[in-house]
Amino acid sequence: MALPARAARELGPPLQPEQGAPARTTCPRRHSRVEPELAVSRPGSVAASVRAGPPRGVSHGFNSRPLLDEPPKASSSLAGAVRAPLFALLPRGRRRRMHDLRRRWDLGSLCRALLTRGLAALGHSLKHVFSAIFSKIFGPLASVGNMDEKSNKLLLALVMLFLFAVIVLQYVCPGTECQLLRLQAFSSPVPDPYHSEDESSSRFVPRYNFSRGDLLRKVHFDIKGDDLIVFLHIQKTGGTTFGRHLVRNIQLEQPCECRVGQKKCTCHRPGKRETWLFSRFSTGWSCGLHADWTELTSCVPAVVDGKRDARLRPSRNFHYITILRDPVSRYLSEWRHVQRGATWKASLHVCDGRPPTSEELPSCYTGDDWSGCPLKEFMDCPYNLANNRQVRMLSDLTLVGCYNLSVMPEKQRNKVLLESAKSNLKHMAFFGLTEFQRKTQYLFEKTFNMNFISPFTQYNTTRASSVEINEEIQKRIEGLNFLDMELYSYAKDLFLQRYQFMRQKEHQEARRKRQEHRKFLKGRFLQTHFQSQSQSQGQSQNPSQNPSPNANQNLTQNLTQSLSQNSSQKENRANQKQSPGQEQSDSNSSNGTNDYIGSVEKWR
Repeated sequence: MALPARAARELGPPLQPEQGAPARTTCPRRHSRVEPELAVSRPGSVAASVRAGPPRGVSHGFNSRPLLDEPPKASSSLAGAVRAPLFALLPRGRRRRMHDLRRRWDLGSLCRALLTRGLAALGHSLKHVFSAIFSKIFGPLASVGNMDEKSNKLLLALVMLFLFAVIVLQYVCPGTECQLLRLQAFSSPVPDPYHSEDESSSRFVPRYNFSRGDLLRKVHFDIKGDDLIVFLHIQKTGGTTFGRHLVRNIQLEQPCECRVGQKKCTCHRPGKRETWLFSRFSTGWSCGLHADWTELTSCVPAVVDGKRDARLRPSRNFHYITILRDPVSRYLSEWRHVQRGATWKASLHVCDGRPPTSEELPSCYTGDDWSGCPLKEFMDCPYNLANNRQVRMLSDLTLVGCYNLSVMPEKQRNKVLLESAKSNLKHMAFFGLTEFQRKTQYLFEKTFNMNFISPFTQYNTTRASSVEINEEIQKRIEGLNFLDMELYSYAKDLFLQRYQFMRQKEHQEARRKRQEHRKFLKGRFLQTHFQSQSQSQGQSQNPSQNPSPNANQNLTQNLTQSLSQNSSQKENRANQKQSPGQEQSDSNSSNGTNDYIGSVEKWR
């Protein structure tokens, strides 16, 4: 293809081959490429001026325009003439590598430019999107005027902060449970902490008839005097947790001193070096490991006042307390504890002044412990003390000959043990249930007039709950613990009736205080009203006339009599609506009428 006229004049006449040079007949393509390269190498030519552009490795930029004095590309021959002079004196392999390097450099520059432009466009689009979203949400603020660059940046910063907070919340509180709890805190009122605590029906139907004295448990515990609380700790009933509450979680004038690394705490009375609590975490196992009712009633007075003369011993009140648990759950928990190596060999089982013999109380295992025993082997042992443990530890064993099974028939023995356990449990100062932690705390506080610092926690997942048993095994466990099953049913009924009675009594007391307060305010208002009225009447009368001095007194007496009659009629109607088992105590509560009449007379 021929060159333009201007390019031909600049290049001059075609070069002639030197003498001795080979003829151009072998490779016309190579000679046609070498020929323009030699032409460009001449100084002052157009091709040389076109090639003399930016240095190597420097591009014009993504949007740079071509120079005005740069001639247009006429043909492919001219393009080859422009590219040729840098590679003319290099070997062929070197030229190919440099050509590839230049092509990669141009492609990288193009990619960087495209990436920069793309990110800029994406940021601009996101800014408009977020601006539109916030203009919809915060319409009044956005309608004030066009947001400048600073407001846009602030808006974007707020959005990024919100997204970061959402991500942190997902790490801190995964799932939807935490969010639902927070939403319920704002949407619903605070529920009653004692309502349906064991996930059963909230409506309780009593099965046993208890007297008012059995339901009202109000102990006048004198911590500064000589009274003593004795904790009967039955295995695997949550007694360890409750025992820690007694020494670490009660508001006292002189709290218990608990040192780090020591299980026992020092619980002294205010101003005395004498303990007010007899438990595992205050005095240790002073009467033996997990001493029962029979051991404690004979051992505690001797341990507490053993160093004193019998004539100098004070008349103490021993307030016994304990915790019970569902028999099946307690039995499985004890089996898991025995599997881990627990034996309770240190238990004395002292009854009637002596421990049982090996014939009276045989062992279920031959080694050092019973670790790793299966559940079937644990249930098959007829001498296992885990069977009906709660009844045995709460009853008076001296009534049945202690551990000697030949004293009376088995059926009679079981009946005596069950009745003894029920009687001792009913006459205890307090007992709680593991399945009702908050109700246990409430009844203890109302019984002893002592408040806990932090509320009890209900643990629904235990080692016993992790054991999966079928219906047949459960029936067998209930059969092995049939006395405990009946005792727990009795204890649960008594426990819930006591709780309901105490709650009703608390509500009645609060209602009585509100009524007295309203009567006080009403009487105060009427008294001031009649005083002002009498003063105005006295001023309007003639000074020569003597007003009756008893007029105000008679008016006040008539008013008080009418108010007292109305209040007595209301209280009679309220008492008629009450059930026979829920009558109010005349000695502890008053109708408030006499107090009101006395207060009115005092104001007068």
